[in-house]
Amino acid sequence: MSQAGISNDALLGLSEDHLVSLADGHRLRPGAAAAFVKLQAAAAAAGFNLVPASSFRSFERQMAIWNGKFDGSRPLLDADSRPLDALSLDEPRRIAAILHWSALPGTSRHHWGTDLDVYDPALLPTGALLRLEPWEYGPDGYFYPLTKWLDANLTRFGFFRPYRLPLGGVAVEPWHLSYRPLARPCAARLTPTLVAAAISTRPVAGKAHILTLLDEIFARYVRNITED
Repeated sequence: MSQAGISNDALLGLSEDHLVSLADGHRLRPGAAAAFVKLQAAAAAAGFNLVPASSFRSFERQMAIWNGKFDGSRPLLDADSRPLDALSLDEPRRIAAILHWSALPGTSRHHWGTDLDVYDPALLPTGALLRLEPWEYGPDGYFYPLTKWLDANLTRFGFFRPYRLPLGGVAVEPWHLSYRPLARPCAARLTPTLVAAAISTRPVAGKAHILTLLDEIFARYVRNITED
């Protein structure tokens, strides 16, 4: 184990030994899980049913998402949430388009068991599908009351939003919460060298270009977060 409390394999989403299950089956690291249960209780007292849409995600699962967007079998959106034809883009532009919404396998904060995506199903209109797009959480979206409550209460429980602001890399994700005490040391340990070793031996689509772009990917999409 490292100073981050998890192995390198866990850091990369290649191990699940660092996780515990929440009541609904979602998984986080023990400290993050305990903090999230307290956040849920406070949200319930304020009238919200705060639940995860996604929590831990393995390397294999992230690779399936990545490869599907790369080969066009999964929807790929532009920065304005409009559909893109993935196969019409050359590989570097396709990689950039995917990275705006989806992490490269091995770099996802969801690997660490410290991060999760949240919503309130009671606020979702009947028949509507959860899309996890910024407009849903904005002033005209159905989750805006939850957004405002989280704005005022997240930090009391150790959470922050790494993608709160548009910084020219990952899209704004008001739904993405990160448990700072455990996530920060994980972020400090993750390096292009570790990720390159994981990607090079696995069928990650576009990896020839990815491996030449890793330093740029780290600067723009992995380390370029909102810290407060």
